Amino acid sequence: MKNFITTLLVLWIFSVSNAQQTSVIALKYEELEKRIVKEKDKFLVVNFWSTTCAPCVKELPDFMEVNKKYADDPRFKMILVSLDRLVDKERVIKFIKSKNITTEVLLLDDIKRMNTWIPKFEKSWDGNIPVTIFYKNGEKVYFNDGEMDKEKLKDIIVKYL
Repeated sequence: MKNFITTLLVLWIFSVSNAQQTSVIALKYEELEKRIVKEKDKFLVVNFWSTTCAPCVKELPDFMEVNKKYADDPRFKMILVSLDRLVDKERVIKFIKSKNITTEVLLLDDIKRMNTWIPKFEKSWDGNIPVTIFYKNGEKVYFNDGEMDKEKLKDIIVKYL
């Protein structure tokens, strides 16, 4: 009986640690900026994407695989920033569940001001997605405009982590 209870406890802990997100926080640019600053003690991977962007959806399994590899490293954090519309929030949640997204997903509800906040992230960013920005100690160390494969993602993490 003791082994059975121990097994159940281990399975429960494993399921909680790999749990999918069941809600998505919608935030404005300033709140996202504060979140990025808050994670300044980590190597932070911030991916901007949308459920309607084919290259974004294509790269997500690679991002999840890499995130799983580093998820237990306290120096690492990955955040997916959805640029879907706020009215599509439920679709984003369903997408997260169906695609087994296990990293934090935020919804940037600030599309009307995108010409203001996009250059604050990167002057050369033209607004297309996917885009991935890498931060170390709160400072941007790498900007990737376009789809990333698993090898390039891992190479950047290894270089800066």
